[in-house]
Formats: sequence, C-alpha cells, structure tokens
Amino acid sequence: MTPDQLLAFCTFAAIASVTPGPNNMMILASGLNHGFKRSLPHLAGITLGFTFMVFVTGLGLHAVFIEFPVLQTVLKYVGAAYLLWLAWQLARAHGLDNKGVSAKRPMRFISAAAFQWVNPKAWVMAIGAVTTFLPTAFGLADVLLLALVFGIVNAPCVGVWAGFGAGMQRFLRDPRLLRCFNLGTAGLLVLSLYPILKS
Repeated sequence: MTPDQLLAFCTFAAIASVTPGPNNMMILASGLNHGFKRSLPHLAGITLGFTFMVFVTGLGLHAVFIEFPVLQTVLKYVGAAYLLWLAWQLARAHGLDNKGVSAKRPMRFISAAAFQWVNPKAWVMAIGAVTTFLPTAFGLADVLLLALVFGIVNAPCVGVWAGFGAGMQRFLRDPRLLRCFNLGTAGLLVLSLYPILKS
C-alpha cells in the first residue's frame, strides 16, 4: 500500500468508524450508564472483534457473500432483530446510582466482539475496505496490514463516543433526563438500521 493509498484508507476508516451506527450508539450509552473505565471491555471488544472480522473477510469470507448473496440478506435481518432487542434493553435501562454508574453490568468484551458478526454496518465497512483497498494480487501481509490499520484507526474513533457518554453523566443526574437520553439513544440505534436495511 503506497503512502497515498494508506492516507485514503485511513480517511475511509476514520469516517466509517466515527459516524453514527450501532456500535457507536451502544458505546455512547455505555459511557453514560457505566462510565468510561467500565466501558473499556466493550470498547476493546468492538475494536478487536471488528479487526478480526476485517482480517477474516480479507482472507476470502467476502467471496462467500458474493457467491451466495442470500447469506448477506439473512445476516442483515438477523442483525436487525438483534439490534432491535438491544434498543429495547437500552430503552428500559435504569438510572445511575450515587456513584454515577448504572447498577446493570456493561457489555462484556466477548459479547461486544461477537456482536460485530451480526452488525450490518460492520459488514458493510469490512467488505467495503477489502474490496476497495486491497490490491488485485494481495497476500496475507496485505490483509494483515489492512486489518491492523483499520483497528488502530477504529479504537479512538469509537472511544470518542464512550468519552462523550461518560462526560454527559454530570448533566444527566436527573433520572427523567437519563430516561429521555436512553430512549433517544435507543431510537437512534433503531434509525441506524434504515440506511442498511434499505440497501
């Protein structure tokens, strides 16, 4: 990958990672409800799970979706159903305790990593990266570089959302405001499905 191609890919990775989507809505809510430190396993699960997804996709998994497009449709609707369930859980989240964190446990590393495999936006990002930025005659080193760079760019972009959520704790001490925030975030999580499902 030339320096110009690397810059173009980093720009793509940053825009794709920082724009609203299921991961960012969930980590935003986690930052608010659990604090930044307790959200770190969730954040690590997103980044490492997605990095592994890009790597496996680059090794040839994307070809399976090209050969069997019905799998992409099935995955899209399974992911949408799971996201709706997560939105429902978020909408029902309770308020913060006297230490400013939710009593409910934040998403674990394994759960966040596994979620990438049913996250429609993650699939769009991974397949888009592989088909657009890998050279025609690519090898294992090219795939590994692509996945690692995407992971390095992804981590701070997603972390910004967790930090923003954690920073909002001081303003949302009122249970009614927190309830409105969680409902609004759940709504945005549902809305994030629209551009993916209409494609």
